[in-house]
Amino acid sequence: MLPFHQVVADDFEAVNRRIIEQLHSDVELVENIGHYLIEAGGKRLRPLMVLLTCRALDYKGRDNLDLAAIIEFIHTATLLHDDVVDTSERRRGRITANAQWGNAPAVLVGDFLYSRAFQMMVAIGSMDIMSVLSETTNRIAEGEVQQLVNAKDPAVTESNYFSVIDKKTAILFASACEVAAVLCEADDSQRQALRAYGHHVGMAFQLVDDALDYQGNADTLGKNVGDDLAEGKPTLPLIHAMQTGSASQSQLVADAIRAGDASKLPDILAIVNETGAMEYTLERARAQVSCALTQLATLPDNSYTQAMAEVAEFALARTH
Repeated sequence: MLPFHQVVADDFEAVNRRIIEQLHSDVELVENIGHYLIEAGGKRLRPLMVLLTCRALDYKGRDNLDLAAIIEFIHTATLLHDDVVDTSERRRGRITANAQWGNAPAVLVGDFLYSRAFQMMVAIGSMDIMSVLSETTNRIAEGEVQQLVNAKDPAVTESNYFSVIDKKTAILFASACEVAAVLCEADDSQRQALRAYGHHVGMAFQLVDDALDYQGNADTLGKNVGDDLAEGKPTLPLIHAMQTGSASQSQLVADAIRAGDASKLPDILAIVNETGAMEYTLERARAQVSCALTQLATLPDNSYTQAMAEVAEFALARTH
């Protein structure tokens, strides 16, 4: 556990128990894949957002545990589907479910996790929470489709890129904080500030992830360096490199995106560094973190709010 997990360690253990309970199915394959995914670990930042927000606002009930599990189920379902679409073979340093069991089981277990999440939402009984999360899952699906449309298209704009990462990544961070605020019966200013905080944190994490694909290593990323290039994803480092590089540099990057050609990775890495695209991407991430931190002023000053600040700063810490 990282330091910001420690302040809600007991809650985390309780959420893990709820996750295991809710993975129960009469179909053995559902449980096998579900347990494989959950046991893969990860930082569980999205459910962490729920737990920290509820503690920061002094929530006294127990529905926060189910709400955190719901957020994790939605996130895990999106990963399952994402890996199938991307034909990914590694996730969090392990073989993906689609590589181990096949595409059809991976997609169907993703559907199971989505539907189980909505069953649990109904049990909580808040129409406001159901409204936020139903809109969220719809927007995530839109983001996935838009990313698919963008694949191998070097003409994707920076604005389009930011729209995609908002839908694919940031919206679930934002919604995790917002539904926790709803559960705590927070006032409108706190609710909006928490949603904005989550949005900016999610944007920062995705920007850093996209930067690390051209800087990190496989152990750090939990996937192979250059995977984004192999999938023809026009992420911000490449978009900026094409905008600011020479004609020949821009052409080389564009051709690699169109072909999904990871064999050009050494050349692409050199161009990304020479054009300042890496620093540009990280600077945009820093701006998101700064915006996230300003939103916390509406919350009580306590150890949980401090942990929320540490989560935001952790997005950048991974680049060191």
